Amino acid sequence: MRNLDLAALFAWIGWADNVWVEALETTAQVRARMSRQKSRDTQVELALRRALHAAGLRFRVHRRPVKGVRREADIVFGPARVAVFVDGCFWHGCPEHATWPRRNADFWRGKIEGNRVRDADTDVRLAQAGWLAVRVWEHESPLEAAERVRAVVEERRRRR
Repeated sequence: MRNLDLAALFAWIGWADNVWVEALETTAQVRARMSRQKSRDTQVELALRRALHAAGLRFRVHRRPVKGVRREADIVFGPARVAVFVDGCFWHGCPEHATWPRRNADFWRGKIEGNRVRDADTDVRLAQAGWLAVRVWEHESPLEAAERVRAVVEERRRRR
């Protein structure tokens, strides 16, 4: 596939997430921008981790809280059973800041709505296993989010 020209590459049809899909129309600028999107250790996530650490909390990063559940939390407090997810406003459909792209609109709406459904499913699965999922939006103040997480972790530690 390496020898295909770009037009052939973007007209290619194949499998993605066990669904037969057609490659999307896109531009070089969009491809370049999307390839730079980080999925972990984002600025927001790092700021939140620094604030939590400064508050005296210790945690694990990028772990699956529950074995057998293929979902990775950004920050995990094992003994307190708290999993923190830092959600991007675009990717997770923030009610305040979500934007809907005009190009490939059906694809992106399905992708973002699918992310919302998966997030809700993750929260339910963790709750069934005795965990609490805490969602932090990327637009939230890291200090305010850290205080919210700290309060939840300390409350759950007191109950154990």
